[in-house]
Amino acid sequence: MAFINSIFTWIMKKRIHQIELFMKYPHEVQDEWFQSLIATAEATEWGRKYGYNSILTPETYKERVPIQDYNSLKPYIDRMIKGEQNILWPSDIKWFAKSSGTTADRSKFIPVSEEALEDCHFQGGKDMYSVYCHNRPDTKILTGKAVVLGGSSQINSFNSDSYYGDLSSILIRNLPFWAEFNRIPDVETTLNPNFEEKIENVAQITIHENVTNLSGVPTWNVVLAKRILEITGKDNLLDVWPNLEFYSHGGVSFKPYREQFKKLIPADTMYYLENYNASEGYFALQDQSDSEDLLLMLDYGIYYEFLPMENLFDEHPKTLALHEVELGKNYALIISTNAGLWRYMLGDTVKFVNLHPYRIQITGRTKQYINTFGEEVIVDNADDAVKQACTETGASIRDYTAGPVYFNAGEAGAHEWIIEFEEQPDDFDNFCKVLDTTLREINSDYDAKRFNDMALRFPIIHNAPKGTFYRWMKSRGKLGGQNKVPRLANERSYLDDILKLIR
Repeated sequence: MAFINSIFTWIMKKRIHQIELFMKYPHEVQDEWFQSLIATAEATEWGRKYGYNSILTPETYKERVPIQDYNSLKPYIDRMIKGEQNILWPSDIKWFAKSSGTTADRSKFIPVSEEALEDCHFQGGKDMYSVYCHNRPDTKILTGKAVVLGGSSQINSFNSDSYYGDLSSILIRNLPFWAEFNRIPDVETTLNPNFEEKIENVAQITIHENVTNLSGVPTWNVVLAKRILEITGKDNLLDVWPNLEFYSHGGVSFKPYREQFKKLIPADTMYYLENYNASEGYFALQDQSDSEDLLLMLDYGIYYEFLPMENLFDEHPKTLALHEVELGKNYALIISTNAGLWRYMLGDTVKFVNLHPYRIQITGRTKQYINTFGEEVIVDNADDAVKQACTETGASIRDYTAGPVYFNAGEAGAHEWIIEFEEQPDDFDNFCKVLDTTLREINSDYDAKRFNDMALRFPIIHNAPKGTFYRWMKSRGKLGGQNKVPRLANERSYLDDILKLIR
């Protein structure tokens, strides 16, 4: 096993040279992918509609092809689901990722081509390990097992020739051999749609293994870790898996979970790596051991555009190419991919923290924010405020959500929060004060609305009983996988639903 570990880590390190190449020549690499995508799709129905054969520049592309969302592409995707091909992309598409990251009740089915699997999603997984092996040359990660907490649904059939499931389900069903040889548990256990049964089975199976690495959404990995400690009677995961050294995570911000993981895995040598992977593609990963910034991956078959948030609702919004972006500004991410998503607004917002090379931070969602009173609070603001309040009061949280309280009978509005703590703050009132103060410090619009309580009074914050969000997610059929609690909303439907559980 040690020999195999050495071979695999050597192969993965070779990829680092290619990554360094696109870091050095980012604009050239993006231009090559733009030309390749347009040329590949020019004979598709979509390509013929928009005259891809005469598109030579990104400027022409932007003029000719409107920005898309799921609703505008849905008629094409519905036909692909029924078996029609060469619609948005020339190669046969048989897989559709059921988007579990959306906060809408209606499911989205994102096409996943063979090219997207191989050149984007799987390449991202390989690069994640390549970066880790490069940063930790003495790693023994492949001498043990990888616990992958997969999706919450099995593969289902639309018809005899097309299939859908969570992205993680699709990836696990199609994993190349190099990713399968040390992964546990087996496919059927990993993809068990009964989340509570799956957690129990995964825990029982893995406690007897030499686990060196974990991957998954922090929310659900915490649930698994706690069950393992209940079964074993151990104090932390290192007592169960002494060789545990690496955790790759994504799906939600890690900020609110960091303190929990320090207690679950009390080792300064534990390596955490965030990856930015969604049903639509693999976009970025944390390539530096001393920074939480994410390197934008530019050679995965994706062409990027960036829409300044202040122009989001313009009739004909102007997007920026990579070379036009600025530091510190919020952009909605627009992608064109090797699965046939053309100028597709992903719904995520990012900001650039470095331009040489291009590194980003995920700041939230285009639809997850509170701006009822002009305060423009985004998820990144909320995560930072919660993190600071936890730090100052010794707390750690399980989950949270927040939304507006509307003006009423001459009374100012407010933000209402529901927070479920893993570790209670030593002073709940102080926690609330720090959260509000931090938001005022980092968001000038919020601070202006809070001035003298004129538009916004002090926030209403509920200390929810343990298990509240679990019960709410279960009631919605959204346990496990990439399902996650919506952090912010500009209306009250989530708040009112959850409040019914705690009153």
